Amino acid sequence: MSDKEQPEIKIDFSKVEGGLVPGIVQDAKTGQVLMVGFLNEVSYQKTLESGFVTFWSRTRKKLWMKGETSGNRLRILDAATDCDNDTLLFRVEVEGDGLVCHEGTVSCFTKKIALAAAPQGVR
Repeated sequence: MSDKEQPEIKIDFSKVEGGLVPGIVQDAKTGQVLMVGFLNEVSYQKTLESGFVTFWSRTRKKLWMKGETSGNRLRILDAATDCDNDTLLFRVEVEGDGLVCHEGTVSCFTKKIALAAAPQGVR
């Protein structure tokens, strides 16, 4: 079955309070995880229709298209869900200057956490 023949996948918005699912954003070219946000059914539909990642802001209680003010919009090249249909993965191309994080970095994941001991074979 080709991708075009695949039946519509129903995302399970019922597991997290507020009807939200996590959306992981990954740079399609580098594989780097850029950010994680949350989507509800409305933001998910807007994301599919527009081709740009649109989240539900839990603090502002409204939809927001990532990059609509900064210019660093996340154009979707590929989208997938996990085996439980309750987490989304968007592989994207970043428009603008590429600084996705509101702190002015490419990725939101820049703060290293010290581990008591590194796993064997990892440096």
